[in-house]
Amino acid sequence: MLVSAKEMLNKARDGHYAVGQFNINNLEWTKAILQTAQELSAPVILGVSEGAGKYMCGYTTIVGMVKGMIDNLGITVPVALHLDHGTFEAAKACINAGFSSIMFDGSHYPIEENIKLTTALVNTCDILGISLEAEVGAIGGEEDGVIGMGECADPKECKQIADLGVTMLAAGIGNIHGKYPANWPGLRFDVLADIKAAVGDMPLVLHGGTGIPEDMIKKAISLGVAKINVNTECQIAFTAAVRGYIEAGKDLSGKGFDPRKVLAPGVDAIKATVKEKMEIFGCIGKA
Repeated sequence: MLVSAKEMLNKARDGHYAVGQFNINNLEWTKAILQTAQELSAPVILGVSEGAGKYMCGYTTIVGMVKGMIDNLGITVPVALHLDHGTFEAAKACINAGFSSIMFDGSHYPIEENIKLTTALVNTCDILGISLEAEVGAIGGEEDGVIGMGECADPKECKQIADLGVTMLAAGIGNIHGKYPANWPGLRFDVLADIKAAVGDMPLVLHGGTGIPEDMIKKAISLGVAKINVNTECQIAFTAAVRGYIEAGKDLSGKGFDPRKVLAPGVDAIKATVKEKMEIFGCIGKA
């Protein structure tokens, strides 16, 4: 069954490790992530962007697929199905579809509007037992070929959002989505420390986990980060493995066109990537 991310993140916070959120984009990714989490006895969060939701035929389709896999694969580790960077409308749609966790990203609004919309979701999520992630300080990333640096959140605004009763808080500390540029100055641990001091025991979320050096990740965990998102690294690994298989001309005659064979190297690459990240996050054996 699907569970809220609340308990797993509170345990991670207290145990000084982080739970990985790995975004899913198709059946193969979902199966690979679930099997790896089960093998490593690690709690896991399956992230779904709005774009991935549309690609996979809608949120109810995704809920059915994930629940079916949990049952048929015999998955016993805690699994949360989480909307990633959702609008207010998408958050409501995922609640209705049966997601066990949602993120409302109001970071692009003025803080007053962010508070208003986040507040509207808090009571609903509490009643239904759904974990709720909010964000302050927009996460940077690539858009139209231009890579923007991540914005640092205001600790006072972080406290305002945390005090609403959300489960976890994503706060920008110089992190970005996608690949990090060569001149990236690194995470702002001074800002993270100030945010931690402002919000107390609130589990913090680090977006843009791809490409952040291991020592920075571990330092972020020591300062209160309990959830780390990974997507780009899985995309790169999966695509490279499948492309390499095709370019090598392996088994591409007759039954070699079976997509299950063509995609198999990508599945293995996802498993290896998830395992590597879980080792760094310290969540193996924590289920």
